[in-house]
Amino acid sequence: MGTGPAGHAARSAIRPNSETHGATGGGTSLRTFLRTSDGVRIDSVYESAAVSAATGNDGFRPPSGDPVFVIAHGFTGHADRPHVRRVARAFARHGAVVTFSFRGHGASGGRSTVGDREVLDLAAAVSWARELGHARVATVGFSMGGSVVLRHAALGAGSVEGGEGGEGAGGPDAVVSVSGPARWFYRGTAPMRRLHWLVTRPSGRVVSRYGLRTRIHRRNWDPVPLSPVEAVPRIAPTPLLVVHGDRDGYFPLDHPRMLAAAAGEHGELWVEQGMGHAENAASEALLHRIGDWVVARSG
Repeated sequence: MGTGPAGHAARSAIRPNSETHGATGGGTSLRTFLRTSDGVRIDSVYESAAVSAATGNDGFRPPSGDPVFVIAHGFTGHADRPHVRRVARAFARHGAVVTFSFRGHGASGGRSTVGDREVLDLAAAVSWARELGHARVATVGFSMGGSVVLRHAALGAGSVEGGEGGEGAGGPDAVVSVSGPARWFYRGTAPMRRLHWLVTRPSGRVVSRYGLRTRIHRRNWDPVPLSPVEAVPRIAPTPLLVVHGDRDGYFPLDHPRMLAAAAGEHGELWVEQGMGHAENAASEALLHRIGDWVVARSG
């Protein structure tokens, strides 16, 4: 189905490989479509690391030595959402940033599989980050994206469930999962019951397409992908950080605790007091703490 290798820039209607004034606060950025190994066009943005404001210089550093944060957004997000841009601005103070829209979201092609084939979208973004010269790559996922970064890291280079693969980008050097689930098909909270209605019912998918601007694939998972808690032990020895709010309305605290227990000594758990769910709930202080953690742990 694909016509090019993962991470290869496809022709874009929004100025492929163009320079745009930086969404993270000055300087330039690159925007293009990447093509996944199964042929889906993924809208992607790269932004160089911003020099700390404390230096009095608002310029940009070259990529050598900087880690790059590849941000995997939550369900119904996309690269241009204000909360995704806010996360990108915070991480730009710690390294370069790649944001992208998962399939079925924003300007990307395809339809959302709600965490299954999205691992290929992330793999394409990681491959692009390495092609741009970054030796250190950290993946940071929120909610649905939090499950995707776990599975991507567990599968590693060139190996995807069902015998497909060929990404060839290598795994990340650090992984952060924020507000992610531990297991599939969870319906224990009202928001998750609403999400399952959106995903599984034709009327729900219509609401999602026109009300939330998210196009959902009508097929069920076949086979069911590796669950997040099953993926976590396979990530070692790559450093893993699990972050979760104690007021998360989607996934209660047994989810992050299960993930942390599965990670053992290679994982770290932060339970954030008063925090709700995903990007919207992540404070500036928390984002900078995550940035510091990535810089320290990514080698």
